[in-house]
Amino acid sequence: MKTPNNPVSRRTFLTTSVAVGAAALAAPAIAQQIDPYTGQPIIGAAGGATPDAGRVQYDNSQDSRRNISSFHAQDWQPYFSNLTNGAILVDLNSRALHFWSEDQTVYKLFPTSVPVSPDLTRTGRTEIIKKVLGPTWAPTPEMKKRNPEWPDFVPAGDPLNPMGTHALWLSWQYYRIHGTHDTRKIGRKSSNGCIGMYNEHIKQMYDLTKVGTQVLVL
Repeated sequence: MKTPNNPVSRRTFLTTSVAVGAAALAAPAIAQQIDPYTGQPIIGAAGGATPDAGRVQYDNSQDSRRNISSFHAQDWQPYFSNLTNGAILVDLNSRALHFWSEDQTVYKLFPTSVPVSPDLTRTGRTEIIKKVLGPTWAPTPEMKKRNPEWPDFVPAGDPLNPMGTHALWLSWQYYRIHGTHDTRKIGRKSSNGCIGMYNEHIKQMYDLTKVGTQVLVL
């Protein structure tokens, strides 16, 4: 894998990304078992599968272990005064997303990816302002400044699209809860600020949530 001081060329980036992204889409169970953070080789790959998952997006000195073993159910009451429109709690420490429905009949707990560094992390209260099936993707101005070789736009359904199959827009500019075609990201510090989920999990959240669903990130 290339380092930030020796960036991957656009041609290498696109060639590698398509190959890895297609493999992840074709066999997600296998993709989840390939862990670049353990030191095991990635067969046939030399980088992240999407623009949001490249070498520049994580720091090896940080704790990038999966946290699934630390998952535990939460009660909504310490975090929300009510469940109007439902509620989402994103726990950055355990890299988990909790959802409670407004009528309290549904509770979900899912693993997530989280921002790679404190300067990309935003915490506090927000809400879902838009739901998108088949989101497109474009790098933010800051992303493009750091990575000028990245494409200006990636259409929905493209293996290079770091938004996956569904996206929930938050009231904070550029922040989303979204899927990912690169399943290696989940459970790790690996994003530019968004909260990533497996595509099958974000589909559930897309179906369960509504515009106005409360969100707390802490």
